Amino acid sequence: MKPFESKDPQDSQDSLDPQDSQDSIDSQDPQDSQDSIDSPDFIRAKINDVVVYPLRKFVDERGWLAELFRHDELDEQFYPAMAYISLTEPGVTRGPHEHVDQADLFCFLGPGNFKLRLWDNREDSSTYRHVMTMFVGEDNPQAVIIPKGVVHAYKNVSALQKGMVINCPNRLFMGEGKKEEIDEIRHEDDPETLFKV
Repeated sequence: MKPFESKDPQDSQDSLDPQDSQDSIDSQDPQDSQDSIDSPDFIRAKINDVVVYPLRKFVDERGWLAELFRHDELDEQFYPAMAYISLTEPGVTRGPHEHVDQADLFCFLGPGNFKLRLWDNREDSSTYRHVMTMFVGEDNPQAVIIPKGVVHAYKNVSALQKGMVINCPNRLFMGEGKKEEIDEIRHEDDPETLFKV
């Protein structure tokens, strides 16, 4: 799957406009900090190797079902090694951080809606210092593959609802048997960080 392309661009919920997945990429947020957007440090533009695709919900009288990923539609380098689920309180941000070797495959299906921001921190990338913002979740179900070296953070922008995120990374957390160092550069621990949500 190529970045920003799905197998079938019409594969989206009936309640969503098929253009929504593209409209949510590089969205403008009136509350964006000038520290991280349109500054000399970053350019608002798409980031190479980031893959975004809609998560279609198949709905019937029993409820709904959604495929998160398929190996026949993923580049082998992004094949998941594990999966986990997290719940984020309203108004809470996770990140920003990046990985040295790990790529993430985040699935934002709801409940809850998120502001997701990505910064290309790979010096050898032609999109180095690009920043992207997307609004994803219950109102715009999307999967986002974030390659290693791309800083990422998401904030639950729901007023009252806890937000759920599923991640299917291509590396085991702390490696085989949880014996390795955590692959995470935690920019959120730096009060002077350039990476601001």
